[in-house]
Amino acid sequence: MAIFACVFMLFPALAKAQGDVTHVILVRHGQTDYNLEGRWQGFLDIPLNATGIRQAELLAESLRDVPIDVFISSPLKRALVTTEKCARLHGKEIAYTDDRLKEINYGEWAGMKREDVAKKYTELNKLWEERPWLVKIPKGESLRELGNRYREALEDAARKYPGKTIFIGAHSLGNMALICNALDISLVHF
Repeated sequence: MAIFACVFMLFPALAKAQGDVTHVILVRHGQTDYNLEGRWQGFLDIPLNATGIRQAELLAESLRDVPIDVFISSPLKRALVTTEKCARLHGKEIAYTDDRLKEINYGEWAGMKREDVAKKYTELNKLWEERPWLVKIPKGESLRELGNRYREALEDAARKYPGKTIFIGAHSLGNMALICNALDISLVHF
């Protein structure tokens, strides 16, 4: 499982209004045992495994020469440790954690293996695989809700740190939903 990072101008209208361009390095955490087992993690606080820790170290090393002003993270251990390793290499600490940067709330699916979800929630799982933007997970949330809370978190960060480069340590579905939201494109492109 690869960590990805992307840098893009965050919310041009906000940046233009403030006269500063805010850049974001949006990162997904490293590997966990749940990733290997094909389990839905969501809000569950599953730590990085040895491979995930090494991925976080390699990510930190790859960003060594990239100027980063601020480090913000999801409070979940897998994202927090990834962010801490990158911050430390820059001689910094995490500015704060933000609950809005947690992964999607998988509700009843949390902790379940993907094949068990497919058996127990056959129709909903099929819809999730084909058109996930239409699904609200039982006792969980939808991709739209996820994208909205990620956007709120990043808009707040951009207001606090205008003109800065902000590292955000977060989660895959949240990052993808945010990118759709920030680019103002349909979740069909998720």
